[in-house]
Amino acid sequence: MKRSDFMKLMAAGAGIFAPIGLTAKTSLKPSGNSFSSPLVVSSGNGLPATQRAMEMIMEGSDVLDAVISGVNIVEDDPEDMSVGYGGLPNEDGIVELDACCMHGPTHNAGAVASLRNIKNPSKVAQLVMGRTDHVLLVAEGALEFARAHGFQEEDLLTDKAREYWLRYKENLSDKDDWFSAEQQKEMSLNGLEVIKNGKKKRITGTISCLGLDSDGNISGVTTTSGLFFKIPGRVGDSPIIGAGLYVDNEVGACGSTGRGEENLKNLSSFLAVEYMRQGMSPTNACLEVCKRIVDKARLPNLLDDKGMPDFNVNFYALNKKGEYGCASIYGPSSYAVNDGKENTRKEGAYLYSRN
Repeated sequence: MKRSDFMKLMAAGAGIFAPIGLTAKTSLKPSGNSFSSPLVVSSGNGLPATQRAMEMIMEGSDVLDAVISGVNIVEDDPEDMSVGYGGLPNEDGIVELDACCMHGPTHNAGAVASLRNIKNPSKVAQLVMGRTDHVLLVAEGALEFARAHGFQEEDLLTDKAREYWLRYKENLSDKDDWFSAEQQKEMSLNGLEVIKNGKKKRITGTISCLGLDSDGNISGVTTTSGLFFKIPGRVGDSPIIGAGLYVDNEVGACGSTGRGEENLKNLSSFLAVEYMRQGMSPTNACLEVCKRIVDKARLPNLLDDKGMPDFNVNFYALNKKGEYGCASIYGPSSYAVNDGKENTRKEGAYLYSRN
């Protein structure tokens, strides 16, 4: 049987092989105490996500279904240019999306990277988790998988995003992601002053959403269009388990936004969960990860003229006790929280002020 025929057969049998988290709340129960207060935490652009996720959790949905449904609102919103439909493209003008999800009760995960033409990569990531024994599918393989499961392709580049991209192309110079041979040599010799002088700040955007139900089950999702005007094929932390997201049902969860390369180098979300395992509060765990990243940021192209990090990262975390927090290198910053009583933004902790 051809692989393409097999994929179609899999799609046709979706009702028979429904993955955990796609149709019904899992029957698996966590060890330890019972909980009475569901909680949803998200990045600052996630108020609609936390509201929908909480409503679904209160109705009895699996936490992973709930948080993914929440971020779908943002993925579908053309005005949010950091994720899904309307996300800003790579340097060739093509929108490439990344996402991952993790289901605490089963400790299972799924992810996609460099996915084109599909506006809800978080849904595809959930299918990777539930319908395969893999964790990560990328590029054409991820797109073929999405097609086989009935996802419709569409042009994700909105007129607004195209306008931003054209403006970027008009001003393109040595300020993109490429290092010349001379710059590479200089990097190894004397600290990349050429790169420092040629840096151009660009916005990164993502949404991460974490949920806890009344049984103490935890799940999370992170989804993004990645670094604006990136080299085609560039993948940051968002689809990488342990970097852009990590969940341990016995401890808690952490998700991240910001400069993905630094989270990849430090496995930041995993590290935050491990700090919580050692007894740190979610906020202190996030702050400690920020300190680690600052300490390890040594390349001159990552530093400003004062030797400080010339980038930012943000972490959002919750633990099994129902405690939550957020921290970033630079503040002030905000994050979204729904504790079942109110859906609101709160101020996060930070190491340094931008002011």
